[in-house]
Amino acid sequence: MPIIETKYKPPFYFKNGFISTVYSGLFRRVTLKQERERITLKDNDFLDLDWSFSEVKSDKLIILLHGLEGHGQRPYMTGTAKYFNTNNIDAICVNFRGCSGENNLNYHSYHSGFTADLHAVIQHAITSRNYSDIYLKGISLGANIILKYLGEAINIPNQVKSAIAVSVPVDLYGSCKELHKLKNKPFHDRFLKDLVKHLKEKQQLFPEQLNIEAIKDIQTLLDFDNVYTSRAHGFEDALDYYVKCSSLQFLPSIKTPTLIINALNDSFLSSECYPVKEAKNNSNLYLEMPIHGGHAGFIDKNNVYYNEKRALSFVKETN
Repeated sequence: MPIIETKYKPPFYFKNGFISTVYSGLFRRVTLKQERERITLKDNDFLDLDWSFSEVKSDKLIILLHGLEGHGQRPYMTGTAKYFNTNNIDAICVNFRGCSGENNLNYHSYHSGFTADLHAVIQHAITSRNYSDIYLKGISLGANIILKYLGEAINIPNQVKSAIAVSVPVDLYGSCKELHKLKNKPFHDRFLKDLVKHLKEKQQLFPEQLNIEAIKDIQTLLDFDNVYTSRAHGFEDALDYYVKCSSLQFLPSIKTPTLIINALNDSFLSSECYPVKEAKNNSNLYLEMPIHGGHAGFIDKNNVYYNEKRALSFVKETN
C-alpha cells in the first residue's frame, strides 16, 4: 500500500521530539471511568482488564495494549479509550502480567513478542460480550505484539477488523541500540529503574530461579533482557529474543487492515523501524511517518492526540 501522507501539524512548542515525548509521558492527564475485570489464563496466571463503555450499547470494541512498564491508566491508553467511547465504541485497556499493581503468579511475565495473552483477551471479549467488530491498538511494545500477532495469522477471529500500531519498534535490536545512546539516557535509566525494582520483587517470590547477585550486575536494558526476559521466556539470550520477536519479519503476512504511525523524530526508533518496503508490498499495511510526534507524543487540540483521531478514522475507513 502506498505510504500515507501525514496531516499532523503539532503546536510549535511540541515540534521537538524530546519535549513532546516527555510532556505526553509525565504531564498529560485524562479522566476516565473504568471497571476492572480479572481473567484467569490457561497457565493459571491472571490479567487485569480495565473496561470503559460507550453511553449507548455497542457491539464494537477497541483493545488497547501499553508499552514497556506501562499500565491501563496511562494517558496514551485512557486517551484513546475515552475518545472511542465518545464515538460509541467500548474499550479495554489491558494490563500486561505484573503491570496492574500486583505481581503476577508465574516467573514469566510479558515481553515484546508474547502474543498468547492478546489472543486470550480477544477470545474473552467475544465469548463474554459477543462483540461483532474488534479493533486493536498498541503503543510501542504493545504495538509490536499486535503486529506480530496479526503476522503470525494463527486463529485470528473474524471479529478482528483492523489495527493501529503507534511508535512501534518493529526492529527490536535496532531500537535497543537507540535506547542505549546518550540522547536517550533519561528514558533508558527510567525504564531500567522500574524494571529492576519489579525484578527484585519477583526474585523474592522465585529465589530458586534468580539470585540477587545477577540482578546487581544489571546495568543496561540489554543486561536486563539477558538476565531475565530471555531466560524467563525460553530464548537463548537477549539477541535471540530480539531476532525472534521483532514484528518486521511478520509484516508481509498481515492480512488485517493495519496502520503504522511512526514519527520521524522518534528517538527510540532506528532506521529499520520505518518499514517502507513492507508497506509498499502489502495492500493491508499502511505506513504514516509524521515529521513530528516523538515517541507517542502526537499532541493535538483539546487533549485528543493525533494518533487517537487517526485510529478512529482508520477503523471507519477500513470497515
